[in-house]
Amino acid sequence: MAIHHLLRSTLRKNNNQASLYIKHVAASRSLQENLLEAPLQARWNSTEASVQKDVAATEFRDDKGFKGHSMLAPFTPGWQTTDLHPLVIEKSEGCYVYDTNGKKYLDSLAGLWCTALGGSEPRLVAAATKQLNTLPFYHSFWNRTTKPALDLAKELLETFTATQMAKVFFTNSGSEANDSQVKLVWYYNNALGRPNKKKFIARTKSYHGSSLISASLSGLVPLHQKFDLPAPFVVHTDCPHYWRYHLPGETEEEFSTRLANNLEDLILKEGPDTIAAFIAEPLMGAGGVIPPPATYFEKIQAVVKKYDILFIADEVICAFGRLGTMFGCDKYNIKPDLVSVAKALSSAYVPIGGILVSPEVSDVIHSQSNKLGNFSHGFTYSGHPVSCAVALEALKIYKERNIVEQVKSISPRFQDGLKAFSDSPIIGEIRGTGLILGTEFTDNKSPNNPFPPEWGIGAYFGAVCEKHGMLVRVSGDIIMMSPPFIISSDEVDELISIYGKALKATEERVQELKSQQK
Repeated sequence: MAIHHLLRSTLRKNNNQASLYIKHVAASRSLQENLLEAPLQARWNSTEASVQKDVAATEFRDDKGFKGHSMLAPFTPGWQTTDLHPLVIEKSEGCYVYDTNGKKYLDSLAGLWCTALGGSEPRLVAAATKQLNTLPFYHSFWNRTTKPALDLAKELLETFTATQMAKVFFTNSGSEANDSQVKLVWYYNNALGRPNKKKFIARTKSYHGSSLISASLSGLVPLHQKFDLPAPFVVHTDCPHYWRYHLPGETEEEFSTRLANNLEDLILKEGPDTIAAFIAEPLMGAGGVIPPPATYFEKIQAVVKKYDILFIADEVICAFGRLGTMFGCDKYNIKPDLVSVAKALSSAYVPIGGILVSPEVSDVIHSQSNKLGNFSHGFTYSGHPVSCAVALEALKIYKERNIVEQVKSISPRFQDGLKAFSDSPIIGEIRGTGLILGTEFTDNKSPNNPFPPEWGIGAYFGAVCEKHGMLVRVSGDIIMMSPPFIISSDEVDELISIYGKALKATEERVQELKSQQK
């Protein structure tokens, strides 16, 4: 009961608020106890809102009356919708968003890793408006399409240079893109007379979406629990997190070799003639911001190529400049057969995703569709003209403003400024590259000593950030940040300053919690 004692002392100035807060912590604790029954990555589903609601100034939310709203909210437990007022964002401006009470927040996650050009780029608004006034919708079925869709496909093929791509298939999201990848690969192998080559290998802690197939590909337990997932055609191999999983004395290169050997062993166990594709994010995003260890992709690609397994690069988070290269494949020398894109493709102003398809795969798909009389896959909004027009303008801006160089220029200030806090006794690791970074809280700086989940250390840190006017992604005791590509030096300094204040407050909270245990 030490946590309850601490919370009451923290909130003694507002008894009514404290009473509500204790109720939320109890609910959160119950959920956390359930998560403890699953592997460690289940903490990804930690309910930080229970802690945030008081520390982050609940009083600013109570007068708008949104508690008990009508939306079935994604990635949100039901009790939060019932018992708490949501943070309702009303306006965006550059790297900032504003809630319905006018409070300003530095959006350090760029929405959901996606508003690359910030929240008020007039050229994107103008592109959407112009297209809405010209042709608000037409489809791309039956050899009919629109000029924006054709132009965007051509532009994407020219922009991706890690290896040659031949065709683009448009979707509405990253989840749809990865769903469609599975169908394309199955279609491809059926056309080649390989009906048994249907399994997919993904990685533990990966995130590839939340639809039935993309959630199956994802290696996060909460996406599978009570959804009867993953599907049986998906198997998972090692997470390439060196800090957490390396053996004593093992170098990054040796760790990569071991993981490549484990992958080969898995392929041989399942049967090489049953494995269709391997899918990977160049840098793992929602699973905790996990960059690959040295030589990892070099060794993994050699294994999949050896067994004629397609390589799918999930670039949904990494593409268009996030890592300081146009694509994550450029940074890590990945030569994929298929690529998924979304998010920054339109700077998230309108929904759009896509698949880049290599000549080898697209030629087989064309041939098979000719035999069958049709390629029977697509969506009403595949290549939506408004989405394509906005995405085209976003790509123009990335190139005209040399966004990749802009990210390269600002990212050392971002990375170095935050990694300067690495000596904190409650930080196990700060990791990242470009404009993406993760902080993992652990006790004694060890990956094997997590804080008790009911302490809500990550949630507390996120709540203090919110109180000081910054939004971060909280995932258990991991904090993730991926600010807009347009972030300025002054805004980076503000981000680092708020991070420092939140860290100091969180260190003090840990000390007080530990003192309660004695």
